[in-house]
Amino acid sequence: MSVSDNIRALAREGLKPAEIAKRLWIRYQHAYGVLKTDGALAAASGKAPADADVPPKALPVSKPTLTVDALLAGGFALSCRWVLSAAGEVVLDGQLPKAVGVYAFVKDGIARYIGVATMEIAKRLYFYAKPGVTQRTSLRLNGILKGELQTVQFIEIYTAIPPDFEWNGLPVHGSAGLELGLIKKYALPWNLRSQG
Repeated sequence: MSVSDNIRALAREGLKPAEIAKRLWIRYQHAYGVLKTDGALAAASGKAPADADVPPKALPVSKPTLTVDALLAGGFALSCRWVLSAAGEVVLDGQLPKAVGVYAFVKDGIARYIGVATMEIAKRLYFYAKPGVTQRTSLRLNGILKGELQTVQFIEIYTAIPPDFEWNGLPVHGSAGLELGLIKKYALPWNLRSQG
């Protein structure tokens, strides 16, 4: 699903352009422009768009969601959860593996984000809680997690540690391959690469 498709979907849920921009970590002008072009802004305000007789565009076939059951069946295990501290900071409520692997952030039984840790999972996820000023992905996910944890008690973290192997005598990184495969197959709204 593209960013524009996500903008349209959130608008159908009743979110305004500013809320959509904040949720998707995009510029307000992008969200506004997509909705204005589609005539969705007039519809949201109760006014009929000029081309009201034109049927809406068909939405592309979307990817399936990645459920906890599918993660568990694929070898993932629940490691711990993201929660908000009393100070409103994103923290872990347990320990993470100190191994290279793949992790999934799960809200309400559905995976929202998949990532790979090429150092170790515990070290990689530390940067989501305490992102550096130049770490764009960590800053973006920290903001998403803080926002989501305002409405839910926790976000679960599932991890998997797939083995590396060889293909025709060449090395294959099992974790990187698993992450990419999941991103390509499933709808993961917090992964920007899943939206294309």
